[in-house]
Amino acid sequence: MIDVLIVGAGPVGLALAIDLGLRGVNVRIVEQRIREGAQPRAKTTNVRTMQHMRRWGIADLLREASPLPHDYPTDIVFATTLLGTPIAVIENAFEGAKRRDMRFPEAAQWVPQYTVEQVLQRRLEQLPSVQFASGLMLEGATQSDTAIIAQLRETAGGPLHETRARYLVGADGARSRVRAIIGATMKGERAMMRHYNLVLRIPELKDHARQRQAIMYWLINPTAPSVMSPLGGDIWTFGLTLPAGVETIEDNDVVGRVCAAIGRTVQVDIIQRDLWAAHRLVADRYSDRRVFLAGDACHLHPPFGGYGMNLGIGDAVDLSWKLAATLQGWGGAGLLDSYEQERRPIHLRTIAEAVENYRTLSDHLVRDGLDDETSRGARARAELSEQIVTTKSREFKTLGVVLGSRYDNSPAILNDGTSPPPDHHAIYQPSAHPGCLAPHAWLEDGSSLYDHFGLGFTLLVFNGRAHEAAQQIELEAAARGVPLKRLDFRDPALELLYAAPLAMIRPDQFVAWRGSSADAALLIQGVCGHKLQTKDVEGVTA
Repeated sequence: MIDVLIVGAGPVGLALAIDLGLRGVNVRIVEQRIREGAQPRAKTTNVRTMQHMRRWGIADLLREASPLPHDYPTDIVFATTLLGTPIAVIENAFEGAKRRDMRFPEAAQWVPQYTVEQVLQRRLEQLPSVQFASGLMLEGATQSDTAIIAQLRETAGGPLHETRARYLVGADGARSRVRAIIGATMKGERAMMRHYNLVLRIPELKDHARQRQAIMYWLINPTAPSVMSPLGGDIWTFGLTLPAGVETIEDNDVVGRVCAAIGRTVQVDIIQRDLWAAHRLVADRYSDRRVFLAGDACHLHPPFGGYGMNLGIGDAVDLSWKLAATLQGWGGAGLLDSYEQERRPIHLRTIAEAVENYRTLSDHLVRDGLDDETSRGARARAELSEQIVTTKSREFKTLGVVLGSRYDNSPAILNDGTSPPPDHHAIYQPSAHPGCLAPHAWLEDGSSLYDHFGLGFTLLVFNGRAHEAAQQIELEAAARGVPLKRLDFRDPALELLYAAPLAMIRPDQFVAWRGSSADAALLIQGVCGHKLQTKDVEGVTA
């Protein structure tokens, strides 16, 4: 019997398999189709996901695999056409500039999803406890108190094969078979608008000097309001919104619109077409006993803000250590229950941001006279520039959501009675308030504090006077088989950053507890998901 069967080998399933494999969990991941093609899907690997890539040892490999040069600017340009009049620029979108930042160890990376999957796949192949099988589809599954029995069939046909596993995770996308099996349903708003995305080869743009290098061009003109992005060389993506009732556009019309968006007649070869609709949907439940959903299988939203793939990988990381803890015997009865309790509020907040960004598309920014070389045209461009900065910066300045989202009211977090920092979509205020992401710091040797965290819990000790309390916590963790790594620092700046002499960091880099002393037994039980009474929690956080 395997420990975890993962259905779906997109970024979410691969991330889950890697994180479990690094913890020695026996995993089988299956995918019904060969994942290939030119459609990039997600293109932003944000700073939080890059932190995971660093932890998995592949951040540099992902950067090297990107089709754009290392020093390529991560700006967003708004212009009338690709070769036409510039209107506004949002610099350093998604915090992608390759520079040292005190708030995080890895900048965001602009890279197509298919490249992310290739890099994750190569890392997966290095993990002996993980098996990968393509060409297998899930037909059905039943479960008992101790196991899952899944029926798998080769997509080319053939008999059913049964696989027994202790847990099943559906990372199988928007049309999730696993979601259907557990009877979960998606609630919300469907098909808000339809869109047409294409991958194009445009030889003339390979070496042609544009107004400014950028990762995304919002092209604002009445003929072809659209968005274009470079994928390296002469390969580009082109996206437009379809009018209500229109299902598709003929290729000749598309080529005409591309040329209008560029501002010149050029040769255009269509490589791939993708018709899609934006949804705002969340599953009514994320699990059924031994079956769990992750990524698009339990939440869908417009892809504005670069959240989608990254949000799903966050699901994988949260679920991974909790599955491992339960399988290894040190996770409490409430630990797996905390998966939905923690992730659902994050999903709702993030989806609300994506929908807010979706309110203003390139079509909505079109104005008369933007290309006029007159005082009237200059005024029109200035007014639109102000509107763009006001309405669209939120889409590309997202650190308050990406790093600032936290786990409030989680049964696996021990609150210390302090107030968390205020929520803001762009402003990230590092805080060691329990439930927040552990504040980052660069150490004197040039390494990141995150580089020293363990696969299990990490106990940070900032003050020698806390040595005895730390020792008791270590002993209690060892007695219960809870993996814990102790890191001692004598750095007043770190103690000030964490606002406590001790801090317990979870395997997913979130703060589980901080303080100066605690009942070690209750502390370890609490952060491992054992249900504590109110009086017990007060004893831990006193």
